[in-house]
Amino acid sequence: MTASTTRRTTAKSRIAAVCAIAVAGTLLLTACGDQTKSGNNSSDSTKSSTAADLLPPEIKAKGVIKVGSDIAYPPVEFKDKSGRTVGIDPDLGAALGKELGVTFQFENGTFDTLITGLRSKRYDLAMSAMTDTKDRQEGVDSDTKKKVGEGVDFVDYFTAGVSIYTRKGDDQGIKTWADLCGKKIAVQRGTVSHDLAKSESKKCTGGKKIAMETFDNDLEAQTRLRSGGADAGSSDFPVAAYAVKTSGGGKDFELVGEQVEAAPYGIAVAKGNDQLAKAVQAALDALIKSGEYGKIIAKWGVEAGAVTEAKLNGGS
Repeated sequence: MTASTTRRTTAKSRIAAVCAIAVAGTLLLTACGDQTKSGNNSSDSTKSSTAADLLPPEIKAKGVIKVGSDIAYPPVEFKDKSGRTVGIDPDLGAALGKELGVTFQFENGTFDTLITGLRSKRYDLAMSAMTDTKDRQEGVDSDTKKKVGEGVDFVDYFTAGVSIYTRKGDDQGIKTWADLCGKKIAVQRGTVSHDLAKSESKKCTGGKKIAMETFDNDLEAQTRLRSGGADAGSSDFPVAAYAVKTSGGGKDFELVGEQVEAAPYGIAVAKGNDQLAKAVQAALDALIKSGEYGKIIAKWGVEAGAVTEAKLNGGS
């Protein structure tokens, strides 16, 4: 996710990974973790001295890392029936917190304001299925290509592409983005799906552009599609697949076509905060090596998106 430069964004097709997930049907989620405060700074934290030693002194002193997140993007981050913050990101945040000996405190925010929140120091990190792209790294608006900010750095932790879905039994022949010309799509504002819709609409011929209705969060876009107010929706593949599996007991939506534009999700850090970025990178590498990262990814049934190392600014 992210605003023109804040998605959930774009890269190359990862069809093999899509098939691996789709065939296995592994997005049947089982348990939910917790918690709005993901992690703890108690004495039993299994912290890595190398990673923890890299933390900026002011964060060590507070014992808390504030994480900006749009907590309405299941299964990446969302509220369960009891109101707890759960999902892939909160679980990873809890594990990173233990490695670093601090608490990862998730704070809800609108997706397209998360990078601004980093700049204003409201958040220390942004972790919200945000795609790592060069535009975001450089503070460039992906639509206008104009400089709009100083950009951010990313610690990459997952890989996902973009999918289209429709009402079940009513795909209207939509299989590719080109098939959306002359139709309306409901998307979350500022996401890669939004960027991709704008880009593909420019390719439409005969005056049949893609009509776009944008929303603050993905759940609102799903509601619009469910009610018949749009012909299709688009989200990152794990999110679209989760919606198809769970909405209306699996009776509301269906995936159409193939996943495209696979790219890394990154934990965003404000430019100039190199020490924090390196600490998070070291902690994530420790989780990957220990196998804890793999357990979390497997819990949510999204193994095809797992990474083997924590890269810094690996997006293109």
